[in-house]
Formats: sequence, structure tokens, C-alpha cells
Amino acid sequence: MAPGLYVTATPIGNARDITLRALDVLAGCDLIAAEDTRVSAKILAIHGIARPLTAYNDHNGARERPKLLARLRHGARVALISDAGTPLVSDPGYKLVREALEEGVAVHAVPGASASLTALSIAGLPSDRFFFVGFLPAKSSERGTALSELKTVRATLIFFESAQRLSESLAQMAAVLGDRAVVVARELTKLHEEVRRGTLRLLAEQYASQAPPKGEVTILVGPPPEQVADNARIDQLLDQALPFMPVRAAAELIAGALELPRKDVYQRALKKKTDDN
Repeated sequence: MAPGLYVTATPIGNARDITLRALDVLAGCDLIAAEDTRVSAKILAIHGIARPLTAYNDHNGARERPKLLARLRHGARVALISDAGTPLVSDPGYKLVREALEEGVAVHAVPGASASLTALSIAGLPSDRFFFVGFLPAKSSERGTALSELKTVRATLIFFESAQRLSESLAQMAAVLGDRAVVVARELTKLHEEVRRGTLRLLAEQYASQAPPKGEVTILVGPPPEQVADNARIDQLLDQALPFMPVRAAAELIAGALELPRKDVYQRALKKKTDDN
């Protein structure tokens, strides 16, 4: 193995979902930097790997990062792993990778399992464009603000969520985003894997009517429905606004009121202004 930092994916559930290359890296590296050494020790034991382990996470990162960088500068081979899946995807590691690159340390990707892509592959929702959100804020007010910013994103949205907050979050998504198609994937690749499909309101009601589920939860929300512009309504509002407002300001006001793309309304306003002159 060449010196450097190896960003190494580990299974999200099923212990056999680890690549042959990842096993080689973990067995051959000088040190494994793990989000939680207790969790990582289990997967290493299953595969018969015994290498030095050190904890590296959000809580101790500021203290441990300089130590890891010092070893990397001296030619060490360090594997970075998270509790499950691909590091840096809603897991610690970004700052270590960034600073390693800034110091000229080689950073190698050892790809593998990822809960977000695993869920997307079986969801049955549009996969040509997706937006990974990760965990929403725990407070309802902050969560509502975050969801409002995602309302117009024309892509399948991927969230991680606490099982305890699942029904509450689904209900708030329905209130803010509208009653869209949703898939809730729980305990992916594990013995008690469960995938439910429906609408946000339907699944919110289902989960609210029973005891909170257990395990890791990934939520996928379909993109907003295609909006058909009511050109007659747009023209009516433009006729009222253009005599008193600049074209861009009028277009932005009307696009916001009708929840339409600003560019489309602006082009229509520009044409109307030109035709009227």
C-alpha cells in the first residue's frame, strides 16, 4: 500500500457488504481512524482483522486531527472509517480530508456501501436527480425552515432521521412540501429490513398509530409535481404590475406569488413589455 489517507467504506448492516479492496486496506494499513472504535472492532473481528484503532469523531476531531496529520506527513497509511457506510456522508471526516489535501497528503477512495444510494436504488422514485439532505434539525421550527428551503428543489430528497422522530418529521414534511410520494427504508441490509412506500400523510399516520420503530431510518421524498403555468393568470397580473414596476421586479413578485420559475415569468414579462411598446 502506498502512503496516504484511505477513505474506506464499511457495511451499513450486512457484514458481507464489504469490498475485497476494503479488506486489503484495513488489514494492511498502519492505523484505522474510526468514528467509534467499539463499533468498528466488531466488523474487524468478523473479518479477522487486527490493526491499531484510534477514535476520530466530531467530539475529539480538533484534538486528534493534528496527530493523524503528523503520522500521514511521515508516510503512514491511515484508513478512515465511520460507524457504517461511506465516511463523510453525514459522518465526520471532511476536515481531515481537506487538511490532508492541503498538506499534499495522498487521499485514496475505497468505495462501498452507502445507505442513501442503497435506499435510492430500491425506492422506485426518480433517480436521475437527487439531493442528499442528511439529518434535519431536531427542533420543529428549525426543521420547518430547512424544509421550506427544499420545497422547490426538483429532485428526489434523501434524509436520515431518528426513528423516534419519524412520524413527526413525515407529518411536517407533508405540511411544508405537500403530500408527495415517499419511501421509508429502515434497517437496510439487516435482518429486520423494512421498506414502506406511500404518501407523506399516509405514512405519517401509520407510524403515529404505532410504537416508534427501531433502527436506522432513511427517508426518500419524491420531487414536486410538475407545475403547469396558467399563462392567462400570469398575463393578467403582468398587465396590472408592469405599468408601475420594472420588468424584473414585476416578474419576481408574480413568480413568487404563483410559485413559478422566475426565469419563465421574466421572459414572458419581457416579451409583453416589448410587444406593448
